[in-house]
Amino acid sequence: MIEALVSGKVHGQPAQKISKTGKPFVVAKVRAHAGEADVFVNVIAFSQAACEALLALSEGDAVALAGTLTPKAWTDREGTARPALDLVASQVLSAYHVTRKRRAIERTPPEPSESQKTSRHDELDDGSPLDF
Repeated sequence: MIEALVSGKVHGQPAQKISKTGKPFVVAKVRAHAGEADVFVNVIAFSQAACEALLALSEGDAVALAGTLTPKAWTDREGTARPALDLVASQVLSAYHVTRKRRAIERTPPEPSESQKTSRHDELDDGSPLDF
């Protein structure tokens, strides 16, 4: 198995399917630029997060995928062997997801700093100076 990070553009519309055991999964095709040519990556996702992320995408959207990669070859109509890749996606990231995460972080109130956590004011301090 090859652990890979693949980036490219969604080709077609990702589709949800149901396995024989009744579990949902999502399939998609991604066109990745490799040197002077493009390679199609056949993507399948089983985790709920990866499935939802793929289903939120449309044709032409840029995407980065991480997962297990299997290289393959197929023959076109002219008999020319072409490369293909099968990827079981465990992580999916797109510009949409980055924007959504940034907005979520902006809405979250910032954590207090260490100086704010250890306030210099004591509940019993009346504010008057100490005389020695």
